[in-house]
Amino acid sequence: MLVLAVHGSAVPEAGATIERLAESVRRLTGTRVVVGHLGDLGHQAPSLAEVLASCPGAVVVPLLLGDGYHRTVDIPAVARRHDCVVTPGLSGVPAVGLALHDRLVEAGGPGDAVVVAGAGSSRPGGNGGTEAAARLLARRVGVPVVTAYCSASEPSVRDAVAGLRAAGHARVAIATHLLAPGRFTHALAAVPGAWTVAAPLGAHPGLAHTVAWRYREARTLAADGSPPVPEAGPRANRPGRAPALVSWGA
Repeated sequence: MLVLAVHGSAVPEAGATIERLAESVRRLTGTRVVVGHLGDLGHQAPSLAEVLASCPGAVVVPLLLGDGYHRTVDIPAVARRHDCVVTPGLSGVPAVGLALHDRLVEAGGPGDAVVVAGAGSSRPGGNGGTEAAARLLARRVGVPVVTAYCSASEPSVRDAVAGLRAAGHARVAIATHLLAPGRFTHALAAVPGAWTVAAPLGAHPGLAHTVAWRYREARTLAADGSPPVPEAGPRANRPGRAPALVSWGA
């Protein structure tokens, strides 16, 4: 069984977006896929704890774009109580950068400069996913690309857009490094001076294939009786490297 661990959101469109991604993963893997929400946010049910209590031994794939507190602390803590395997999330995965580029093209292109807008994390390494996606995007668009954050980190998206405009870039695009609609995407739509704002990554096929790959690798290692690879932090997920798996419990 595959459990997708997600933040959750009070915005109805968020749940629908995640369910579309879950359905794509079901088709790719042929396995049961259930969504578990981080319960402390109180937005949606069922909580991750409830889901894992009903399916011990499941493979948990965090649908998180960064290695912040939730990915490195909350999810492993719940998983270890139910003998589950936790794979890395989506931080630093090349498919995320490609999805970011596709969404930007759909919104009209990079313009004269791009702000990659991430959720933001105050945890060391928590913004590594946004930074990695920005580096990949910069190699594809040929215009200046900077990172900015919706919360917890600096610079803010507003300040980044204003800075690029002040430097003479008239058409500043915002590339949304977020999975689903929510309060952050609503705030991005209102950033003054932005030329265009790309949609969140949503159910992009590249993300679905990445999740399916995480699941298959976890199952293969479990079948082989291979020991888990110790947690190595955000650098374990650099583009081009095989991701480390983290196993909790027996």
